[in-house]
Amino acid sequence: MKVALPALPDVHEKLRRISVDEFHRMIEAGILREDEAVQLIDGLLVAMSPQDRPHAYVIQELNRLLVRSLGDEYKVLTQLPLTLGDESEPEPDLAVVRTEDASSAEHHPRTALLVVEVAGDSLRFDRRAKASLYARAGIPEYWIVNLGDSAVEAYRDPDVTSGTYRETSTFRAGETLTASAVKGLRIDVAVFFP
Repeated sequence: MKVALPALPDVHEKLRRISVDEFHRMIEAGILREDEAVQLIDGLLVAMSPQDRPHAYVIQELNRLLVRSLGDEYKVLTQLPLTLGDESEPEPDLAVVRTEDASSAEHHPRTALLVVEVAGDSLRFDRRAKASLYARAGIPEYWIVNLGDSAVEAYRDPDVTSGTYRETSTFRAGETLTASAVKGLRIDVAVFFP
C-alpha cells in the first residue's frame, strides 16, 4: 500500500543563501574541505558531477590546445574558481582569462573572456543556471561541449540585465569554432569528439 506524503512548502522560500565570503569561511573552518566537489552558484552550494572518461578527455585535449595556441597574454584555468559577484564562485571546466586578471594570490579571477563547460548529465544545469550566471557576470563567450549530441554550443553577447546570451550557435565535427572574445583562437570541433 502506498502512503501519500504531505505536500512540502515551497522550498525556495526556505533556502538560506550564502555569500562568497561565508563560503570561504566554511572552507577555512573545515566545514567544507578545499577538495570537496561543490561550487557556489547564486548563493547555493551545488554538487559537481563526477567526470567520466569522455568528459575528462575533452578537458585534457582542450586544455592542451588552448595552452599551445594562446600566448602570455592569457591564462588557461582548468577547474579553478572564478569569483562572479558576492554569491557565486563556479569552477568551470576551463576558463580563459587575461593574465592580469589571474595574477593575484589574494583572490580568484573575477572575470573571464571564455568559459567552457563539458556537459553530459549536467547539460540542463549548464544551459540554464550556468548560462544565466555567466551572462549576468558579463562573460563575453560561453561554450558548452555537449557530449550527448557531439556538438559545441557557443553563447555570445551577454545581456547582463536579463542573464541571457543574445547569440547562440551550434558547431559539429567538420566545422571550425572561432572565439570572438579571444583573438586568434580557432578550434576544429572534431577534436572534442574522437
